Amino acid sequence: MNTKWLLASGMFLVISAMTLAVTTVITRHQAGADFIEGETEGVVVDSSGTLRLSRQSTVVDCGGLLEDAWSVHSIVADAEGVLYLGTGPDAKVICYADRSTRQIYPLDSADPNEVSDSSIRNEHVFAMATDIAGRLLIGVSGEKGKLIRLADEPEVVFEDDRVQYIFAVAADQENNIYLGTGPEGLIFRLNPFCQNPEIIYDAKDKSILSLAVHDGIVYAGGDERGLVYKIDPVSKRVRVLYDSDQDEVSAILVDDSGVVYAVSTSAAAARVQLKASGISLKKEPGRPDNSDESEASSTADSLNIANNDKTKDEKKEKPVVEAPLPPTAKVAGHIYRITPDGFVTDIFSEIAVLYSLFQTDGTLWLGTGNEGQFFSIDPQTEQKAIAFEDATASQVTSAVAVKGTIYLGLSNPARLVQLDKTLESKGTFDSALIDAGQPARWGKIQIEADVPDGCQIEMACRSGNVKDSNDATFSDWSESIVLTEATVLDCPVARFCQYRLTLTSDDGGNATPVVRQVTAAHVIPNLSPKVVSIEAERSRNKKNPHVVEIAFVTKDDNKDKLEYTLAFRRAGRAGWIPLKDELDKPEFQWDGRTVEDGRYEVRVVANDRKSNTPETTLTGSRISDVFVIDNSAPEIKYAHLVVEGRHVNAELLIEDSFSVLGSVRYTVDSNEKWITALPDDLVYDTLAETFNIRIEDLEPGEHVIAFSVADDLKNTRYKTYEVTIH
Repeated sequence: MNTKWLLASGMFLVISAMTLAVTTVITRHQAGADFIEGETEGVVVDSSGTLRLSRQSTVVDCGGLLEDAWSVHSIVADAEGVLYLGTGPDAKVICYADRSTRQIYPLDSADPNEVSDSSIRNEHVFAMATDIAGRLLIGVSGEKGKLIRLADEPEVVFEDDRVQYIFAVAADQENNIYLGTGPEGLIFRLNPFCQNPEIIYDAKDKSILSLAVHDGIVYAGGDERGLVYKIDPVSKRVRVLYDSDQDEVSAILVDDSGVVYAVSTSAAAARVQLKASGISLKKEPGRPDNSDESEASSTADSLNIANNDKTKDEKKEKPVVEAPLPPTAKVAGHIYRITPDGFVTDIFSEIAVLYSLFQTDGTLWLGTGNEGQFFSIDPQTEQKAIAFEDATASQVTSAVAVKGTIYLGLSNPARLVQLDKTLESKGTFDSALIDAGQPARWGKIQIEADVPDGCQIEMACRSGNVKDSNDATFSDWSESIVLTEATVLDCPVARFCQYRLTLTSDDGGNATPVVRQVTAAHVIPNLSPKVVSIEAERSRNKKNPHVVEIAFVTKDDNKDKLEYTLAFRRAGRAGWIPLKDELDKPEFQWDGRTVEDGRYEVRVVANDRKSNTPETTLTGSRISDVFVIDNSAPEIKYAHLVVEGRHVNAELLIEDSFSVLGSVRYTVDSNEKWITALPDDLVYDTLAETFNIRIEDLEPGEHVIAFSVADDLKNTRYKTYEVTIH
């Protein structure tokens, strides 16, 4: 009978009796992107957002045979399950059987005067296969490419002057052998006895990197244009099945239904993109609706997080902002699913270089670099997971499955890893740091998980005030507690918190807890709101020239709802005069005509009373820079007009109390054409300016000279003077 623990719907906080309620903030981890930022050991993170125990992994002891190798380029298994490892740059082939290893190629010479094949350097075994008799076929690449058949003695069964590299070896149902070669992009077919080689396709690519044969049709991938070829070896008819956006098609497989999976990758793009990002385990919301999918009831106990309103304050960790990529850069790695009728689906994409691909029981397995990660991919549900990650090697360059056990060939350094079908009995997940932004009191953690019989999930936590979980000032990990309900995060008040989940199973490696979601709560004691900035300036709207626009920016670390009180005073005075109370938005328009001209300051006081009790309400304030309210035009303090013949000399002194003079113009006898005058120093830059204006060639008789004087705020005054020309 299933047992369900229904965790309380609220986040109950451990807070002192002295502290009254403030807003609880919930951090929620429920997607692959949330969990991938943490550290795992013996735990798998998948794109649907679950944590579970990983397969058991063991580094195979190869007796020192891989010490001189850089890479395990290829792995094949024969019908008996014996493994063969092809390496570089020493072109060794190592046999692994019955938990022991031995080198089977090149064979050391018994004659000391004969150059030993073991002296070969800068050669690689990129591809191998077995022939109709179960003999190993070794594709050796180097200065000259050759196919070697290994029986009692190594025998060269194929060479061609146009071939330096053999990147792929495949066989059809009739045991004909196909070779993908370089540097001229040739595909050869040999009969089952590795005789009568013929070229079935000469590609424009420099190299053919991958081959697969299904129902007599050859599928090939090139190295320059990212093309997937479909070739009829009998008619030699070739068509492009798909043109990818990447440079290389590094692996191809065809399943029993004829669906083609093509691995397309670009090492150059990966180098660029990895500077900005890493494996994301990104996944679109929801999942495909598969008609054959059944919702079988689980036999596991369930830990469930009660539903809560997501409109409440919920903290999501800020996503990593990826640096923009150069316009020509391509996304580094994809797997394309191509149906027999030619429909293409992109089922996998990551910023990684993709190397090896194979399929077991409907699951695709993919080796990548340069983080040494090995993925499992379900092409039907779009779910992917990091099944293995190596902390030492950079690439998973080859892989093969033998009776449920997966063997991985690693590179830089070269290693062989055994990935068993049985699961680890214990694994841990250390979360990324949860940042409260301020020293916080941490509440309870809840998880949503399935916990089969014999399994359990334990939690420990710690906290600190440095954004570095390795800093010595972090608190010690708390005592581990088995999670059966909402559990207190027992760590000191601090800005950062980290939790550790330990998944265990006593079921002999057959069952695992599955964590789908984790929520953690924290509360920051009420902090004063802040008025970050305030500006007050005359409106630029010509329809409201007398309005003073007051705008301000506020911040509240508790995310409380704020309201504002505004007051003003003349600069230099002590008391404040109320202007506006209970303002609910950070802006206000003040009619400057309601006060006399002068220099003023405005104060904004923000309070958080709407989100707090009267006892815990706090305020923050800020005073604006001094600004001018000036509704008056400049005055002509002195004017002296002298008539000289038909000319008038006008001497003026013009002053404004608060604003720089902006313009002085004049006109004669109401002429619509106003003439601009400059001050004596030629610059409008002070409150007072003197002018000497000469008006010439006036006709005899009475004249009216009008002056328009304005300050920098466009406050304008008009004044006229009468003169007589004799």
